[in-house]
Amino acid sequence: MFGTILQELFIQRNLVERRGNWVHQGRTMEVAATINYLASILFLSLIIKGSCECSLNNVNIGTARSGREIGGKPEWNVSVKNNCSCALTQIKLSCKGFQSTETVSPAILSVEGDTCLLINGNPLGGFASVRFSYAWDPPFILMPASATVVGSC
Repeated sequence: MFGTILQELFIQRNLVERRGNWVHQGRTMEVAATINYLASILFLSLIIKGSCECSLNNVNIGTARSGREIGGKPEWNVSVKNNCSCALTQIKLSCKGFQSTETVSPAILSVEGDTCLLINGNPLGGFASVRFSYAWDPPFILMPASATVVGSC
């Protein structure tokens, strides 16, 4: 549908340009300008709407060894990044059996059974990240389990 509309607008614009009426007829120039304006608004609104489609695929989790040992266990640095322009709230990670010899602040990560709630369920802004460290061997495979988009972005 969008392609058909743009194609029709393009054809109409080309017809106006081919007639050479840009300078001679102000009305034709106004119509062409209006068509260009409407096509631009339609195109930009679709791009903006498309860029705010957030899903769990936008939550990236990176884990890297810090090189330190805490309580005889290797320490792991974790970064959770929201790769969407929209803020996400109630971000939960699958973290079955999660434990650590290093204290992890419950304000950052709180264990609730087999899931872990990130930053007390508070919003993680668009393109923002939160980091924490834990110590255990082997490292836990943390995966996004659920999240909610804040409002409409």
